[in-house]
Parts: sequence; C-alpha cells; structure tokens
Amino acid sequence: MNRPCIAFTGGGTGGHVYPGLAVIERLRERWDGRIVWIGSGKEVERSAVEAAGVEFFSIPSGKLRRSLSARNVPDAFRVLAGYFAARGLLRRLKPAILFSKGGYVSVPPCMAASSLGIPVFTHESDLSPGLATRLNARRADRILLSWEKTLGFLPEAQRPRATVTGNPVRAAIGNGDADAGREWLGFGPDLPVILVLGGSQGARQVNELIAAALPALAGKARVAHQTGPGNEPCRPDDDGYRGFEYVKEELPDVYAAADIIVGRAGAGTLWEGAAAFKPMVFIPLAGSASRGDQVENAELLAAAGAAICLTGASATTEALVAALGPLMTSPDARRAMAEAARRMAKPDAAQAIADLILARIRKGCTP
Repeated sequence: MNRPCIAFTGGGTGGHVYPGLAVIERLRERWDGRIVWIGSGKEVERSAVEAAGVEFFSIPSGKLRRSLSARNVPDAFRVLAGYFAARGLLRRLKPAILFSKGGYVSVPPCMAASSLGIPVFTHESDLSPGLATRLNARRADRILLSWEKTLGFLPEAQRPRATVTGNPVRAAIGNGDADAGREWLGFGPDLPVILVLGGSQGARQVNELIAAALPALAGKARVAHQTGPGNEPCRPDDDGYRGFEYVKEELPDVYAAADIIVGRAGAGTLWEGAAAFKPMVFIPLAGSASRGDQVENAELLAAAGAAICLTGASATTEALVAALGPLMTSPDARRAMAEAARRMAKPDAAQAIADLILARIRKGCTP
C-alpha cells in the first residue's frame, strides 16, 4: 500500500524554505512516502528544494500588502490564479497534510487545501506573525510557533490550536567542523573569525557597513563575508578577508569556524546562529522598510544576552566596530553570549514538528 503524500509550501526567501527542509530531514528518518513542495518558482526556492531531493511544483503568486497600492490589483489576480493552480495540483497529489512555512506563496495552497478538506499546519518563525501566517492560521488545524510570546499575537480563539515548537534548523548547522571551515576560508587559527551574513538575498546596508569597518578590524579579526547573490565582495580575498556570494554545503563548517556572526535579524540567520551557539551582532531591517519583524527578533535576543542590536541611527560603522571590539578581544565575552544563544536555541524543533505531522497522518487524515 502506498503511503500518502505530504505537501510543503512556502517561499520568497531562504528563511521560508530551509526550516521546511529541516522538517523533511526528520520526516525521512521514519517515513518513506512522497514529499513535494509547492512554491513560486524563484531560484532561491527551487534550487534549495531540488538540491534536497524534493519534488518542486510552482504556482502563480502575488504579494500580499497591508497598504494601498496600484500593484494590489494585478497581485490579487495572481493570488486567485495561484488558488486554482494549487487546488488542481492538490486534487492530483491527494496529500495527507499540507505544511506551510509562510511567505505570500503559501496562502493560495492553504486556501485550496482547506477547501478540499486537507489538514493544514502552518509555522511562524518570527516573534510577530506575518500577514501570510495570519491568513493561513484562520483555516489551519495546527499553528506552530517559534516563540512563547507569539501566543499573545494570536486571537484568543486560535490559541487552543497553537503549539510552541521553536524554529526548525537543519541538523548539520550545529555540527560543523571548525578546522574544515577555516581551511575552506583560508584562515589561520590565530585571530577570531567574523562571519557576515546578508541573508539569502543579500543586504546592501550590512555590506556597506562591513566594507567601511574593514580597516578598523584589520589585524584583530578575519572576516568571512557572504554578500548575497549579485553583490561583489568588498575587496579581493586575502589573509584577513574572504568574500563570496553564497555559502552552500560548506555552511555548517563555516558556522563552526566563526567566532562572531554579523547580519540581518531574519529568522533564518537568528535561529541558525543560536543553533550554532554563536554571539551575534544584528543590523535588522528597519521598520520603515519592513513590518518590523527583524527589529522585534533582534531585540528579543539582545534582551536575553545572546546578541547586540544596532537599529536606526545606531547602525553606523563606528557603532559596529565598537560592538565588535569586546567580542574580538575577549573570549569570555564571546562565551557568555554563546551560552545565552545556547539557552535560546531549540535543537529539537524539527523533530517535534515531524512528530506532529506523523501523528496527524496516523489518525487517518487522507482526504
């Protein structure tokens, strides 16, 4: 007898894809049924999903906005087209369950699954739920959260369906080889390594700040700089600097080699940094340029002692160098923040979510 299919959906950035892949890793340890992913077709989604050996299906998708915009009209039609495409796809696949990792592409599949009687699980990585999660939660059988405090953002009627699991992180992230990472970077063991992460899409502000800070960091630390796709390194590689657009299979070793992480405060960077037990310096995307989720994430970790948060006018080259100063020179300062990060991490999140999915399937939920 064939096992039922499990469908995943989500995308837009790596933060909406890699947590889902972490859950798939755990599912495959105990379940050999078909697993598929429904996304928008962006390269960041398709390449990561297919590299993990998961079937990928793309549907039309439109961005969801809270604000008035002329772009809302064509995007509304794309969402509608995505709904019908997802509905047709789900009717063919007949999944036992749909797991959503959020992002605007996840809304049409969740709507379609609900209309077909397919159970929906939705997961939120950030402290405050995004618009896609808020919409998906209305029809979800289970609402999975990364933070206990996120319960307070949910309507009271939804809270009985909510479970705090933490954010799933790929098992390899916390199990890298520091020596292999330094060898790949071309760095010796004598100075601390600062790993700069701009996220899966890059971050111009972070790149510009680290470029301006490099002279002050010379001789005190080595900088491994992930610039993001299409962004040039700050300077040619040398003994103190290595730039690259993106790190793929070497990422766990690079995390292990890093002594300090600098980057945005997207959920992916935040939770992977915590899983690797690293002190972090965050330069979150400002609320004026987003819904403010990165600022909330960064401030929560800063309050726990696991990170330093540079926001607004405080996000300057001078402030970045000042924040890095004690971390570069004091192993004790790094250890204290790393221990705080360890306390924040939830290494069993992917396993917990996989357990919930399999338990739901065992109840006989095939539509």
